[in-house]
Amino acid sequence: MILPWRLGGLALGLVFLAAVVLVKPIGVSTQFVIFDGILWDAVNPAVVVESLDAKSGYASPNAYLDKSGGAYAKHVANPLNYGFVFVLAMMAGAALSALLRGGVPKAERAMPPVWRANFGASPMKRYLVAFVSGFLVLYGARLAGGCTSGHMMSGMMQTAVSGYIFAAGTFLAAIPLALIMFRREG
Repeated sequence: MILPWRLGGLALGLVFLAAVVLVKPIGVSTQFVIFDGILWDAVNPAVVVESLDAKSGYASPNAYLDKSGGAYAKHVANPLNYGFVFVLAMMAGAALSALLRGGVPKAERAMPPVWRANFGASPMKRYLVAFVSGFLVLYGARLAGGCTSGHMMSGMMQTAVSGYIFAAGTFLAAIPLALIMFRREG
């Protein structure tokens, strides 16, 4: 069963509100940095070390992991924190949703007609464009000091001016790009 988009939007808003009220605003891109740090620390244990001088009790020679008194270094050393578990839960939730809908349809059937009309029926081309596009959005958001969910959804919910600016910039870039990319009807 697929929920109407309005009900899904309301549910998403309630989840964000609950997260802000009960724990902290949602933002997930930092957790990819934490995951990189976990992998790096597995190869080189000197990346994160315990430190009595650091506010968090952990330090790193990497400036980013050492930010905020070693807070990110602490998350690398102890990854079972709210943010990392949240990202894992998002993946598990997506898998559960697909399972409850009867699985993921074959790429050829799932490809929207408008994509097929503009770019052909190659699933690999679609996956590559989706990956590169997601990378560019995440890279831009990180350059702006946050992530898409942190800037746009959590930021706007907290009436942060930066959230509104990021949302406006996102749509000012996305709408013309979509009009250019999808000239032919599906």
